[in-house]
Formats: sequence, C-alpha cells, structure tokens
Amino acid sequence: MPTGLSANHLPGICSMLAKSMFRDESVRKPAEAALLQFERSHGFCSCLVELITMKGLASHVSIRLMASVYLKNCIDRYWRKRRDSRGIRSTEKLHLRKKLFMHLREENDQIAQVLAVIISKIAHFDYPSEWPELFSFLAKQLHSADALTSHRIFMILCRTLKELSRKRPALDQGNFAEISCHLFEICWHLWQSDVQTILHGFSTITQSYNLKAVEQNHDDLYLTCERWSLCLKIICQLVISGLQSDAECVQEIRLVKDVSPVLLAAAQSFLPYYTSFHNGHPKFWDFINRACTKLMKILDAIQKRHPHSFGDKSVLQPVLNFCLNKITDPEPDILSFEQFLIKCMMMIKSVLECKQYKPSLTGWAIDDNRVDGVLTSLLPKERVVLLCNVLIRRYFVLNENDLEEWNENPEVFHHEQDLVQGTEKLRPCAESLYIVLFENHSQLLAPVVVSILQEAMNGCPPFVTEISPGLLLKEAAYGAAAHVYYELSNYLSFKDWFNGALSLELSNDHPNMCIIHRKVALILEWVSEIKDDTKRVVYCALMRLLQDRDLSVRLAACRSLCLHVEDANFSERDFFDLLPVCWASCFKLVDEVQEFDSKVQVLNLISLLLDHFNAVIPYANNLMQFFQMVWEESSGESLLQIQLLITLRNFVNALGYHAPSFYDMLLPILQKGIDINDPDELNLLEDSMLLWETTVSHAPEMVPRLLAYFPCLVEILERNFDHLEVAVKITEGYIILGGWEFLNMHASGVAILLDFIVGNVNDRRLLLTLPVIDILIQCFPKEVPPVISSTLQKLVVICLSGREDGDPVNTAIKASSAAILARILVMNNNYVAHLTSQPSLSSLLRQTGVSVEYHILLSLVDIWLDKVDNVDSPSKKIFGLALAMVLTLRLPQVLYKLDRILSVCTGIILGGTDEFPKEESSGDDMSSSACGGESFLPSKEMKRRQIKVSDPIKQLSVENTLRYNLGMCAAYHGESFNCAIGRMHPAALAQLKQALKINK
Repeated sequence: MPTGLSANHLPGICSMLAKSMFRDESVRKPAEAALLQFERSHGFCSCLVELITMKGLASHVSIRLMASVYLKNCIDRYWRKRRDSRGIRSTEKLHLRKKLFMHLREENDQIAQVLAVIISKIAHFDYPSEWPELFSFLAKQLHSADALTSHRIFMILCRTLKELSRKRPALDQGNFAEISCHLFEICWHLWQSDVQTILHGFSTITQSYNLKAVEQNHDDLYLTCERWSLCLKIICQLVISGLQSDAECVQEIRLVKDVSPVLLAAAQSFLPYYTSFHNGHPKFWDFINRACTKLMKILDAIQKRHPHSFGDKSVLQPVLNFCLNKITDPEPDILSFEQFLIKCMMMIKSVLECKQYKPSLTGWAIDDNRVDGVLTSLLPKERVVLLCNVLIRRYFVLNENDLEEWNENPEVFHHEQDLVQGTEKLRPCAESLYIVLFENHSQLLAPVVVSILQEAMNGCPPFVTEISPGLLLKEAAYGAAAHVYYELSNYLSFKDWFNGALSLELSNDHPNMCIIHRKVALILEWVSEIKDDTKRVVYCALMRLLQDRDLSVRLAACRSLCLHVEDANFSERDFFDLLPVCWASCFKLVDEVQEFDSKVQVLNLISLLLDHFNAVIPYANNLMQFFQMVWEESSGESLLQIQLLITLRNFVNALGYHAPSFYDMLLPILQKGIDINDPDELNLLEDSMLLWETTVSHAPEMVPRLLAYFPCLVEILERNFDHLEVAVKITEGYIILGGWEFLNMHASGVAILLDFIVGNVNDRRLLLTLPVIDILIQCFPKEVPPVISSTLQKLVVICLSGREDGDPVNTAIKASSAAILARILVMNNNYVAHLTSQPSLSSLLRQTGVSVEYHILLSLVDIWLDKVDNVDSPSKKIFGLALAMVLTLRLPQVLYKLDRILSVCTGIILGGTDEFPKEESSGDDMSSSACGGESFLPSKEMKRRQIKVSDPIKQLSVENTLRYNLGMCAAYHGESFNCAIGRMHPAALAQLKQALKINK
C-alpha cells in the first residue's frame, strides 16, 4: 500500500464509498475493508474533501454524504496524534482547513450538517493556536453572503461554539469570552434584522389573497427562519457560556438587560401566529412552535446563569408578568400550546426558587431588596391566591384527552402524570410550580387549598360515580392536598378524613372511581401523618388498592406501599398477615405491566419487603419463579436487572441457610453478572458482586458450582480494585466455608490475588485485606505460608520500612502485618526461618530502600516489641508467644533484647492477656438460628466464630512457653544469660518471677 494518496486514487475511493452502501455483504464488506486500508494512509482525508466538494459529484449525494461521514470519523481518530494512531500531517491539516473554508455554500442539508460537525471538531483541537482566523473569517463572510451561505455559516458557528463551550480549562474559557465579544454584535444585529424580516413575511402571508404568488417566497422566508433559529442558539451560547455568572461576581451584566427584553418582545410578536398558521401553513406553524418555546427556554437559562442582572425591574417584571398572564388568563388557542405554557411555568418556578431573590440575601453590591420588591409587586397576595386557584382548578383537572389516554393505556398515563418534576407534560409541570409556590407562601395558601378541598368534597359526595366536573375537581383537589400534606396537618385531620370520606370512596368499586382511588393512593403516602392506631387500616386500604382493576391505581398503591415499608416506623406486626396477598398482587402486577418503570417499581417493593421479613419460605417457590421470569424478560434492560440483583440479595438474606435450595435459579444469574467478558458487565458487576458476597455468607457449605466461580474474582481484581472491599469479604467467605477443598482447588489463585493486592493498593484498602491473610494462615498454618511467600515478603518489607509519619492507618497496617508474621512463627516455626533467609527477601528489601543491620528475624522482634500496644488482646498474646519463642534462637543479639522481651511477656501474663476473651459457643448460635427466629447469623459468621473458638493460639500459654524457652536460653548462653538477667531492674525481675510463679 502506498504511503500517501493522491488525486489518482479518487476514482478507487469513490467506487469503494459507493459499494460500502450496498446491502449485499459480499460487496459491502470488501469495500469497507479497502476503505479501512485507505484510511491508514496519508492523504485519505484530502481525497475525501475533494470528493465532497467535487462539482461533478454534486448529483451523487449519497457518495458525498458517505465521504463526509468518513472524514468526520477520521478527524476523530487521527487529528490529534496518539501513540496508537499515525496522525494527520501538519501540511494536510492546513490544506483541509482551507478547503473547508472554500466550501461554505453546501446545498445539501445533511452534508452541510456533517461539515459543520467536522469544522467544530477541528476547532476543538486547533483554535486558537493553529487556526486563529477561524471566527474572523466566518464573520467577514457573513457581510457578503446570500441567505444559504449565511445559514451554513451560522450552522458552523453554532456547532463550533457548542464544542468550544465544553472546554473547561481557564485558558479555554478566556478564549471563549473573547469570541463572545467579537461575534455578539454581528449575530445580534443580524438576528434582530431577521426578526423584522420574518414578521413582515408572516404579515404578508396572513393578509395575502394570492397564495401562489406568496408561496414563491416561502423557501427564502423559511431559510431565514432557520437562520434565525441558529443565530438565536449562538446568542444563547455567547450570553450563557461567554460571560461569567453574576452569581459569582459583583458586576452587573448590561448585556442581560439589553437582550432579555428583546427576546421577550420577539416571543410576544410571534405568538399570535400560532393560531394563524395552525391549519394553513404547517412549516411556519412548526417554526412558531419551536421559536416561542425556545425563546422562553433561553430566558429561563439566562435567569439561572445571571440572576442578579435578570432581577432588574426592566427585565424581571415584564418577563414574569407575561408568564403569569399567559398562565392565569391565556387566549383560548394558547391553552392548546402546552409546550409554551410549560416554559412559562418553568420560568416562574425558577424565579420563585432562586436563592438570590430571597429577602434574606445580603452582600450583593447592587440593591439587595430590589428583586424582592419586584416580586412583591408582581405577586401580591391576591395574585398568589389566583395563581394557586388557577393551577388547581384549570391545570390539575383531567380533561377529555387525559381520560382517553388513561383509558387506552393506564400504565403509560400513570408514569407520565407521576413525574412531579416533569417538564414535558403540562399537568406534572403545573404540579411542580404549585409545590414551589406553596413552599414560598404556605401560610397564605394552606387555608386556600383546604377551602378548595372542602368545596370539592361537598360538591361531589363519596357515592357520586358519574364523571362530572365535580368529580374531576375533587380529583384535582385531592392531588393538591397530597402534594403539600406536610403543611396541611394544622388545617386537616388525616385520621378524620380517612375514616370518613376516603374510606367510603375506597369501598365504592364503580369503574369510574379509579379516578379518585388513584389520588387516594397518593394521599396515603402521608406516612408521617399516619399514627399507630391508623396504620393497620391504611395498610389494608393499600392492599385493596393494589388489587384494583385499574393498572394506574395499582401502580400508585405500589409506590405508596414502598414509602410505608421503607419508613423507619413501619409496623411489621400490623403488616405481617397481609404478606400473602401482597406477594400475589405483586406477581400479578408484574405479569400485566409492560413499562420498564413499572417493573422496577414492583421489584423495589418486593425488595423492601424481603429486607423486612425473613419468613419467606412459604412463598419462596413463587418468588423464585417470579425472579426467573423477570430475569429472562429483562434481557438488554440493565437497570431492571440491577434492581432484580438488589432484590435477589435481599431474598438470599431472608432465606438464610435455605438459600441453596434456589441455586438453580440464583447461580446462573450470578455467573452472568460476574463474567467480565459479558456485554452487560459494566452495568451489572457492582450489584452482582454484592449478591455474590451475600450468597457466600449464607451458604451452609461451599457447593462445587459456587466454588468454581472463584477464578472470576481474580480476573475482576486483576483489571482494577474498584470492588476490592466486597471482594475481600467474598474471599474470606471462600476460605471459611470452602476449607481444604477450596485451598486444594484455588491455592494458586489465592496467591495471585493476595500478591496483586499487597503492594498495589492504598493503605486503607490494604488494611481491609490483612485480616483475610490472617484467617487464611490461622486455618492452614502449615500449607499456606509457602504458597503466599511473595505476599509474606511484602509484609516483612511493610514491617521494616520506616514510613509511618504518625498516621494511625499506617500504624495499624504495620501492627497487623507484624501480628500475621508472629502467628506464622508460633504456628510454623521452621517456615519463618526459611522465609527470612531467602535471598529474594533481601533483594526486595534493598529495592525498597530498607536497610537491615542484623538478622531479619531480630529486626521483626523490634517491631513486635514496638507495636505490642497497638494491637488487640488476641494479637498481644500472639506477640508474647512469638517473643518467647525468639529466646530459643542461638544468636548473641537475643540477649541484647532480653530485658525488653521479658518485660513485654511479663506484662501480657500479668495483664490477663494470656487468656482470650470468652466467646459464646457456636452451638448456641446454631440452636438459636434454627428455632425459626427472625434474626439469625449467616453461615459464614457462625463458622468464623467456630474458627475463632478453635484457634490453636488459645491452647498455648505465654507463661508456660516463656518459662520453658527461658530455660533453653539460659542453657545455651550460660554466663552471658546470667549477666543479661543481672542487668534487669529489680522491680522488673520481681514481676517476671511473679508472672512465672518462680517463688511458689
């Protein structure tokens, strides 16, 4: 393949691009392979640009479009030189930039959009260092450009500014600010000019009777409309991203005060045409729809970015007044313009939520009370009450379309209406505004809401089932009360309401009552208002709603139940006998729903119930079948699978030692989640690891299938340590439960795992791992040390390294590592001598800069003496036994340390540390858990206690070991020993005799 491509290769590349679009794989695949080879050669991007801009190919749009897509991908891969890519030469980059500048007037929309993306990506890398003239050139072209060219330039500017605004470094932000200063006036004046052109064109259309003559100018006018939209996006980017937020500085931004009123005026001017164009001019009606909503969205964004400047009376007052008027007193046709009304509501909500507008704000250089005064004048009490009434009586009330949607698909309707913070549907958005309005004016509005509620209830008694304005108003009033229940407790007694009207309505099974039942389920979310004497009847009411014939009601009840079950004051006693009905209702509900959110919601309820109730054995088979079905049907829906994994974890916890009966369902799911080669691994691994840990903890014994999964743990940790904490718990479970079978099968894997962790993780993660090494050696003192010798060498290095710096974590690491080595000395004396004499250990010590003055084992003795006060009682005993055993070494240096060794051992004996604390017998734990009580210890914990009780260290005595080894030391060292004893302080010697009972 040649190192560079030229014009001679254009026909071949053109042919391959054409073939790459064939459906026939025998043609397409070779073409794609050939293009991949071309791509790896210098000059390929230049060839693509030539094909895109070639006049002879103007009619071959598909080939040019494919060439532009390939060019975009090449820019992504090769513009910035990397180790794994050849990069594009500087000379070719210069040629590409010039060639793209020469082809601004691309007639095909799709190709023009791709070219705009290409230029934006190049600008991301090259502006301003390699392409400083980018914006000045584009701005200059605007002065002499026709409508199409200017549209394309604005398309490029819009894409490029969006790309550059994402760069966060301070230097890039400064560059963007400079761009804003350079471009804003040009774009602003052109945008204002386009507004007048568009309005004049719209006026001509609406007044003209000669439609054919007018339609000839429609294309140019529509192109102007599209250019206006692009220009508006650019202005938004320049004002939002090009200027520092005035919430972060004390400088008022004049530009906000200049731009915002003009944007509002444009929206006011366009809005009348929403009605005019609705039936006769769909393209322009669509533009009006997009333009008005976009203008309000930008005003909202400016307010959030520059709240202080926007709070000026000349800006905030007209904007807020306009939005309030459109919500409270809209023209009849505007009521159908839901997206625009949503943006108006969001604007008011942003103002009400803005912390800079709160009266308590101080420290702003400009008048602090200015905004508060504007809000007070715009929102007097009367207008606040009016807005609250309008929201409830107009926007909360279900209309014919809502009822039709509910009837057609109650499940979808429920989720669309359930989003209180929703910004796509009008009613959820109105509810969101109402909640914020109520929070700001709770004392004023609480009586108003209660009054509306009472009016609605009086106008529509519980026995009324006809869908009438009265019933719909009651449904809206119930919703209004439910959303702000925490503020209504002083005005409304939940107990009286529930025992009265709500209970009567719940007992009414007429199909139309689903409208009220759904809102009753919402009201029953008042968890804090439901006292002990009411909980039972509320739980029963929710179970009744969970069995309603309407899916929307059942889903609302499911959500309410979740809130009750996860409440700290949930009464398990009052709910226990409802469990069978609840399980059955959940199974049935999941079987009927189709939406992802519905399945997650039901799974969440099941998970919460499993977390509370261990008595699931009677329902376990049904639950297992249910989980199996959900798993099989959730392929590709990772969020649903995550929720199922969480639920399965609670299921295993509830089953306890009965869990193995359900391994046929559980283990295949677990295996998929911990397979790092599975496509869904990224989403499922974390929760699968937690499920794995729970499964191991509750396994009465290590079954072969579970035992076979351990290599997956090694693979997971070899990749990264993100899940180390749970991996350590899993490893500990395998050691405790697997025993000899586990060690025989996976000894090498354990060695790899520990060697990979120790020395490669931070201190806190290492501290989590050391107890696993300790229990491994405790269980297999003879077999394990040779297997993990590399890890033990690293522990020696940790003990002898000087790094500690007073850090309690480092101190704990050194003390724990020393305790592990001391245990090996006590339980496998000969191996320590072998370990400390290995040349590889000496080499490792030199590599890490640790110098050892004498025998390595004697250096460890210094650590044991130094860290004895930093460990718990069992480890102190291990230190004492290890120090006593050191006395048998035939090294003269032992006598230099004799005084300290005897002092530490004496303290351990006299301090009572020679005996471990008494533990409860494992038999008691087993019997208590077998009695069927709700709380029981996991199998892993019971066996851990058994191991602790049977620790061989317990059978040894520091006193006896010291007495015996002291005699051996005296026999070997003779007179030198006597001299060393003679140097001891009389008080210390007396304590030693007392500890060893020498005088008795």
